Amino acid sequence: MDRDAVGPPGTPSLLRAINDRTALRLLADRGPLSRTQLGALAGLSKPTASQLMDRLETAGLVEAVLDADPGHVNGGAGRTARRYRLRGAAAHVAGLDVTAARIVARVCDLSGQPVGEATLVTPGRSASGTVDRVREALTAACATAAMDVGSLHHVVIGIGGAIDPGTGRLGFARHLPGWHESDLLNRLRAELTAPGSPDPRVDVENDVNLVAIAEQTDGAGHGARDVVVLWVAEGIGAAVIIDGKLHRGATGGAGEVGYMPVPGAPVVRSIGRGTTGGFQALAGGPAVLKLARQHGFTGADPQSAVARAIEAIAAPAPVAVQQAARRLLAELADRLATGLAPIVAVLDPELIVLSGAIPRSGGAVLRELVAEALHGMAIPRPRLVESALADNPVLAGAIHAALAATREAVFDTSAGNPIPA
Repeated sequence: MDRDAVGPPGTPSLLRAINDRTALRLLADRGPLSRTQLGALAGLSKPTASQLMDRLETAGLVEAVLDADPGHVNGGAGRTARRYRLRGAAAHVAGLDVTAARIVARVCDLSGQPVGEATLVTPGRSASGTVDRVREALTAACATAAMDVGSLHHVVIGIGGAIDPGTGRLGFARHLPGWHESDLLNRLRAELTAPGSPDPRVDVENDVNLVAIAEQTDGAGHGARDVVVLWVAEGIGAAVIIDGKLHRGATGGAGEVGYMPVPGAPVVRSIGRGTTGGFQALAGGPAVLKLARQHGFTGADPQSAVARAIEAIAAPAPVAVQQAARRLLAELADRLATGLAPIVAVLDPELIVLSGAIPRSGGAVLRELVAEALHGMAIPRPRLVESALADNPVLAGAIHAALAATREAVFDTSAGNPIPA
């Protein structure tokens, strides 16, 4: 039955806005659709679906796409050949991946299509010029898309730390000087937001949280309700999704497991003084590289050393070398499981995603060893999978977050055309 013929009480304009939002979300999720297809998916009559698409096309939010054979679509003819997609130019977003060494900025249109990207190398550890460097990276990315920073609808910055929602200050990020000023977020918003805009349009998000968003959207965590993403690279961290929603914690520090006490590593007693210990000292990048060297595997970084151990197992290598590789991977898996066990015991997730450079190098071999070790340490037995993201997952998550915020605003047509065509 037509949902706009029988539905919740409300004004015609409210019902139209609800239908508009439903249609735009379907187009965002499923790609080009005909009026007939859209009507069937949204539960709308053909006349209502047709009027809706005309309205959205006039507003500049959708555009028509003609098929190679315009006379036939799914056995139909005539107007059914015209399909519609989101009009990418209706809004643009940007995502940034910030580390101590560089800033990568990417610009995408409303459909999620990348239109510009740039990398700014940031040598040294200067505590000044943070806002200027962010703007420089964004400006370069926007220039490749022939647009201005002020025209961006939303910007999400991924960083190895967490913003405390109560104070607005970044914590857990001593490795990033210049990012700890109390008014930094407000300065970023003031600098990157177009004059006269009512919205701040700039968010700073923990990088592993963004990885989790990317995994949940189109990665290994898609469809799962309770997920833990464990990121293991130079640093180590986690992100938690509970009942389908990202859990940040009261101060934004949920998942900051680097200093979590674990057997086999020193307990950190004075975190604020820069002492080392905890899970990071057991399974972070430097610890993994040291472990690999102890077993005879070297490399420029821990992931390359782990990759050589994997190669030794897969390729015809001397028995002694293969045995050393298996011992290395077994000990690494035990260390990772030692940190995962208390997380699993408390959260009982249905899925754990192993992400970051080290799990990617270890592949299925390391993942299976971690699962075996973990299932011997914790009563819950979540499924363990490797990350399914090939692209920069922090950047991908930042784009997903920016698009979600932008679409929430753009898809609200109740107050008229939200974005100039």
